[in-house]
Amino acid sequence: MLPRCRPVGEPFVMPTFDVQVRDVEGFMDELQEFQSVFHDGFARSEARAHCLDYMVGQYSPLPRKSIEPMALAVAGSRVRSLPRFLSETVWDEEQMRWNYHQRVADELGEPDGVLMFDESGFVKKGKDSAGVARQ
Repeated sequence: MLPRCRPVGEPFVMPTFDVQVRDVEGFMDELQEFQSVFHDGFARSEARAHCLDYMVGQYSPLPRKSIEPMALAVAGSRVRSLPRFLSETVWDEEQMRWNYHQRVADELGEPDGVLMFDESGFVKKGKDSAGVARQ
């Protein structure tokens, strides 16, 4: 059984997205809340602000997600400070990793829970697919 976005004969058709403004209301508040979880990994407030600017740029509708177009598109961001953030800012990797693991644990809930990814849902072509027989 295939999802509607993957009809028979066209296994890799991408679904069309009809996103309305109401679908993303409050997104910036949620993004700021998510980013605030990692504040203690940055020593300076400027780095925290640049981190948020970078995430806003990644979620922007720009056709190219390189630093200069993102810095120009994000209100208040400066073209030179965003690349400098990515190349020169030092953050506490251990603290960031702990914050991330804590957030995942909070979302998934159970202390002995397991998260599994299963890629067997993709249609295989031919009998020589990744060393396995056709399903």
